[in-house]
Amino acid sequence: MSGPPEPLVATAPLQGTVVSVVAPGQEVAAGQTVAVLESMKMEHVVVAEVAGTVLEVAPRAGDTVEKGDPLVVIEPGGVAASAPVEPAGAGPGLRPELVELQSRRARLEDAARPDAMARRHATGHRSARENLADLIDEGSFVEYGGLVVAAQRRRRSVEELIERTPGDGLVGGIARVNGAIVGEDRARCAVVSYDYTVLAGTQGHMNHRKKDRLFELIERMRLPLVLFAEGGGGRPGDTDGAGVTGLDTRAFALFASLSGLVPLVGVVGGRCFAGNAALLGCCDVIIATADTTLGMGGPAMIEGGGLGVFAPEAVGPMSVQVDNGVVDVAVEDDAAAVAAAKRYLSYFQGRFAGWDCADQEALRTCVPEDRRRIYDVHRVLELLVDTGSVLELRPTYGPAMVTALCRLEGRPVGVVANNPVHLAGAIDGPAANKAARFLALCDAFDLPVVFLCDTPGFMVGPEAERAALVRHAGRLFVTGASLTVPFCTVVLRKGYGLGAQAMAGGSFREPLWIGSWPTGEFGGMGLEGAVRLGYRRELEAVEDEAEREALFEAMVQRSYSVGKALNVATYFEVDEVIDPAETRERLSAVLAAAPAPPARTAKKRPVVDPW
Repeated sequence: MSGPPEPLVATAPLQGTVVSVVAPGQEVAAGQTVAVLESMKMEHVVVAEVAGTVLEVAPRAGDTVEKGDPLVVIEPGGVAASAPVEPAGAGPGLRPELVELQSRRARLEDAARPDAMARRHATGHRSARENLADLIDEGSFVEYGGLVVAAQRRRRSVEELIERTPGDGLVGGIARVNGAIVGEDRARCAVVSYDYTVLAGTQGHMNHRKKDRLFELIERMRLPLVLFAEGGGGRPGDTDGAGVTGLDTRAFALFASLSGLVPLVGVVGGRCFAGNAALLGCCDVIIATADTTLGMGGPAMIEGGGLGVFAPEAVGPMSVQVDNGVVDVAVEDDAAAVAAAKRYLSYFQGRFAGWDCADQEALRTCVPEDRRRIYDVHRVLELLVDTGSVLELRPTYGPAMVTALCRLEGRPVGVVANNPVHLAGAIDGPAANKAARFLALCDAFDLPVVFLCDTPGFMVGPEAERAALVRHAGRLFVTGASLTVPFCTVVLRKGYGLGAQAMAGGSFREPLWIGSWPTGEFGGMGLEGAVRLGYRRELEAVEDEAEREALFEAMVQRSYSVGKALNVATYFEVDEVIDPAETRERLSAVLAAAPAPPARTAKKRPVVDPW
């Protein structure tokens, strides 16, 4: 028969000073605090391992003890079982510091600022957080610097800054976009949005620090970025910084260095000037709403420079910035802008599993039987690629060239196509610039390229040369020759001269595959021009105008017979002549055979040229 349980000794877990200790004769429950020790300014709790009565207390409050020294002797038993004792400081409801945090977080939400939201919505725009909520996958946002306020403590109270400058006018963090479509592993993204309801979305000391932090993280984590850029540029009213000019701000260099490393998607609605516009101008793509006004200097800077007084809407409206190529995708409103941003980003998030396409036999009638009749290459594009997958960039700038992101059997590709509706498809300066920049974008992020060629060559004439065509044409050749991604060329009709070579990376031997439709026709220059130049003496020798014209047409027809696709193919100057209905199949097969791009640890190209 066993005797009464042995007394248990609670010992010091470390060296320290006794802050408090239970009294002898006190009954304690298992888990109840019997002593508190202070060590290195921190308090350590010693609890009873069993319920019982305190028989003896070794030290007193204020005594110093070593690790292992006895503190309290407890005789087990005599105390009824009790509910677990709550830790010190706990109680019903939330602790004060958590209540304070939740209160501060609530003040960041739009609902906490109804007046500001009413003014914002009256402009036809959504708030920064409303746009972000529409963009990102629900529940995926990890915000950085949400509790920051403007650096104006010398002129405003902290309470006022919390109330009026939440986040210092910038909302940013990491999230997922399009996760339901591309999968969570490919949906990683960063988002940064200026908040126009806070100091007109201006760039302050603290939101520059937030941007610096986020831009550095984006580089380290290789995250695509969506930037909502609306705002008025630099802010003169901050008082808390140590500097004078702010010219040592790092945000612009950090942001620009991301070009070519990760996709940069710029979105803007309303007014965007100065520093905000500088960041936007570094983006790979600019998506802008119809009421956007965009410029490197706003009305105040223009007036301050003695250049006149202008309303904001007169400085860089969309009637200017779309046609001149600054804006890549023009949309109606914020909702459409966010939808366009999600769609653009999806081309850089990998291949889609599901896709559909039009009846490919419809391609057989896209090119008119009359070789001089124009047609719309957009119809060819819509039929050829996956249904609904065309996103054209800069449609009204350089309209002789079409540049579009598309998909073939779910695979993202870039398409560069001559447009016979404008200049008969001749490549002028803006078209060359547009195509070259688009090729660099595709190459930077490993998108294969498809050229759809129907061009009489580069544009000629004094007007074309006034626009620096020699250099713009050179840019297209240099960029094409630098491509590392797979690319193919399909000649729809005309393939003449240097322009045709530019639509094949510089030579018909550069593409992985170059094919022609039966309507293809080829030559070192346009047939009519070649005949007039090459047979000038013969034509001038015929005095009768009708006879001369008949001779000219006969010579053109003879040249066409020599340069038509089926004859050129016998000399192996193209890889194949195909039924237009086979185009999609051929392209998909060649791109599928190309090796996958290697995993990148650095940039392929120094930058994606903003222009």
